[in-house]
Amino acid sequence: MAFRLLKIFTLLFVLIFFDSCQYSSDCDFTSVVYFDADSAYSYIEKQVNFGSRIPNSDAQEQCAFYLQNKLESFGANVIIQNANVTRFDGENLKMINIIGQYYPEKERRILLFAHWDSRYFADMAPEGEDKFIPVTGANDGASGVGVLLEIARQIEIKEPNVGIDIIFFDAEDQGQPLYLDIYDEKAWCLGSQFWCENPHVENYDALFGISLDMVGTKDAVFQRDDNSRYFNNSVVKKMWEIGQKLGHEEYFVENLSKPILHDHVFVSQLAGIRSIMIIDNENSKNIPYFDMWHTHNDDISGIDKNTLKAVGETVLTFLYCEK
Repeated sequence: MAFRLLKIFTLLFVLIFFDSCQYSSDCDFTSVVYFDADSAYSYIEKQVNFGSRIPNSDAQEQCAFYLQNKLESFGANVIIQNANVTRFDGENLKMINIIGQYYPEKERRILLFAHWDSRYFADMAPEGEDKFIPVTGANDGASGVGVLLEIARQIEIKEPNVGIDIIFFDAEDQGQPLYLDIYDEKAWCLGSQFWCENPHVENYDALFGISLDMVGTKDAVFQRDDNSRYFNNSVVKKMWEIGQKLGHEEYFVENLSKPILHDHVFVSQLAGIRSIMIIDNENSKNIPYFDMWHTHNDDISGIDKNTLKAVGETVLTFLYCEK
């Protein structure tokens, strides 16, 4: 606990210091980074084929086994965290966090993470559809995991200068339905909250964290959310600059968005690891995310390989640029 408090106090100082800094990229963009969008797509499709990956389901067990095996096949040292967590309505949920360590001997590390569960409620489904049938979550959940699996495959082939930890957090999307007049921030992101209190390595630390979610739909727009800029504006600037220099400026836009509550907030606040998020967060229909968000239409038909390639290339280039 004392170590965690020290990290949080240090974080406050670093936030003030880094916010005044300007990032200037020294990446070598003549070196081609390979990211296979077809592979990432296949990993997303496989998750969706299990069905809704909600806690306490057969699909959860099957998909957890699949993700563990994929990380191990890509050379990761895999750690599984099993725990019971409580949903907002008192329901006991089996939670499974899946952690892959790459190059654990390296002290300088970067944390990559995404949530792999899908939504228990289709609370944004149109009138007439059953809101209590779980969604398959191709974009909201599976897309970030699919991109990270392909990144895992690539960093086994070509070693980066830093160690990498990849975490697939469970029970991120089990918060209260939006049609209920209640809201509790801590009802969300249960897997990451558990990990922050129980890291897979004692006194675990990383240079920073990068979260991916909703990174698979056609014409996705990744604005810079205010929480990401608050926690680590230097990394935000670097990531978006790389994306734009790689020719993905239609995705990595200059626009700013309101603060977003996702795993990156808890990892920053509770674990003291300054984290950012890449998420499709621009919509003109008075909803915060993409059109199919929290509906039964969030299926594999909405996944676009061009978007996966843009995100994967950008994040991989970022990792290989880290000295």
